[in-house]
Amino acid sequence: MTSSSKAAQMYQGMHNMGAATEASSHKLITMLFDGVIERLVSAKGAMERGDAAVKGTLISKAINIIDGLRAHLDHEKGKEIAQNLSLLYDYMENKLFEANLKNDTVMLDEVLNLIRSIRSAWVAIDSQVA
Repeated sequence: MTSSSKAAQMYQGMHNMGAATEASSHKLITMLFDGVIERLVSAKGAMERGDAAVKGTLISKAINIIDGLRAHLDHEKGKEIAQNLSLLYDYMENKLFEANLKNDTVMLDEVLNLIRSIRSAWVAIDSQVA
C-alpha cells in the first residue's frame, strides 16, 4: 500500500469519525444503515467476481453493523416494534451467513431490500419529528 493510499484511508476514517461525532443519534442510526448497504453492495460485487476473501470480510462487517443496530433498540420504549426489529435483524444475519456459504446473490439482495426498507422508514420518522 502506498503512502498516499494510507493517507486517503486515514482521511476517510477521520472524516467518518468527525461526521459521527457531529451527528444526532437519529443520524448515527441512518449511518449504520448506510454502512450495511455499502458493505452488502460491495460484497455482492466481490461475490460476482469470485473474490471469496473480500466477500466474506464485507459480509462479516455487515453482520457486525447489524449487531450494532440491534444494540441500539430500546425495548422499553419500542416494545413490540423493537422486538420485531430484533427478530428481523436475526433473520438478516442468518440470511447473510447462508448467502456467504452458498455464494447466493439473491439472498444478499433480499437482505439489501429489507435494510433499505427499514432505513427508508427510519428516515421518514426523522422528517415527521422535525
